[in-house]
Amino acid sequence: MKANFHPYQVDAIERMLREERVNLWLPMGAGKSLAVLTAVVAMRIAGVGPVLVLAPKRVAVNVWPAEIKKWDHLQHLRVSPIIGTAAQRVAALNRRADVYTINYDNVPWLRKQLGDAWPFEVVVADESTRLKNYRTRQGGVRSKALAEVAWSRTRRFINLTGTPSPNGLKDLWGQNWFIDQGKRLGSTYTAFTDRWFTTIMMGGGARSHEPRAAAMQEIPGKIADVTLSVDMRDYIDTHEPVRVYVEVELPPAAWQVYDDMAADMVAQLKSMETIEAVHGAARTIKCLQITSGFAFTEGGHEEIHDAKLDALESIVEELAGAPLLVAYHFKPDLARILKRFPQAREISDKNIDLWNAGKLPMMLCHPASAGHGLNLQDGGHHLAFYGLWWSLEEHQQIIERIGPVRQAQSGFDRPVYLYYILARDTIDHDVLTVLDGKATVQEVLKEKVR
Repeated sequence: MKANFHPYQVDAIERMLREERVNLWLPMGAGKSLAVLTAVVAMRIAGVGPVLVLAPKRVAVNVWPAEIKKWDHLQHLRVSPIIGTAAQRVAALNRRADVYTINYDNVPWLRKQLGDAWPFEVVVADESTRLKNYRTRQGGVRSKALAEVAWSRTRRFINLTGTPSPNGLKDLWGQNWFIDQGKRLGSTYTAFTDRWFTTIMMGGGARSHEPRAAAMQEIPGKIADVTLSVDMRDYIDTHEPVRVYVEVELPPAAWQVYDDMAADMVAQLKSMETIEAVHGAARTIKCLQITSGFAFTEGGHEEIHDAKLDALESIVEELAGAPLLVAYHFKPDLARILKRFPQAREISDKNIDLWNAGKLPMMLCHPASAGHGLNLQDGGHHLAFYGLWWSLEEHQQIIERIGPVRQAQSGFDRPVYLYYILARDTIDHDVLTVLDGKATVQEVLKEKVR
């Protein structure tokens, strides 16, 4: 696919090539990875590299490699995810590549494995808030391990995030240390807090740092020269929702179940139980269950994979506390989401009030139960589709619960974000095609039974 760059992506690429260390504050769906990888192409031509991308595990395994495959001008880049067992990580590390990806939890292992032979001239911290706890004398194990080579052996450093300060301005010091070694915000975290915060002693010796009046103006001003911050309202029509497609790869065992069901209308689960579809329409339903991560059985249901749960977790992490409405279709989806996210609540009259009061970080809703009349826009402007169904009316209705019209009616000048969690190369994309009006359910069914 040929890439068409937005002006802010061009600005980001130019900043990365012009400046050796930079913060890129771009929201989810703004094309951060495309901009970075385009800059990487130019860096590699200039002989700079290789590149190490730090990211949440699912993003390191799936998102960055998929981005390279997606765009024509990136096809020649070689990527190696350093994921799996120790032996698999070593093999990936020894593989020749332009871009290596690794999850944050494995950074201490990587540092120990490489010792003084750290080869990465460029480090990209995707979701750089994972570095917010860095301190020069103490702090997180992962950020401490990275700090050992961030200046001595790394030439370029790029922080990527759409939510740089989810817990307030105090989150900025740790991340920005990797950009300027404390030059702008203070050589230590204590120097940072002493200058811009009031320390409040809590019970049990705990401390809370509350920003002083001038902090909101002065701190952003201090790091503005090394930061590109993008407000999507400057580039998009906020009268239309922003769509973000979050693709997941089905694990091999799950893919085998899906493939058998799609091809033969019968599949065997891990428990050795056999599931069967009696006609074409039933097959599509079974396939949608499998992409969601389970299948109904004679005795209830059996879980097959967690790929969509992991993707939803990535969305939650990137939103960094912003409330998220989640649409599901099957009851086992609801149960599994609630189990993974204890902070989530199912929609109800009481929970709607909590949601609109900003007291619920996640609310789960079946589109059929969120019809006409419900006002959910006060609680947030982010909606994730964990699973899709064929009903266009239900799909449109749940979007409208927090949609652009209701946002405007309530006085909010903010875009609505829709996150579609889709299993790659599966029926999920067929359902979305139907919902987009590019095909009918009948056409999809005919195609599936040929």
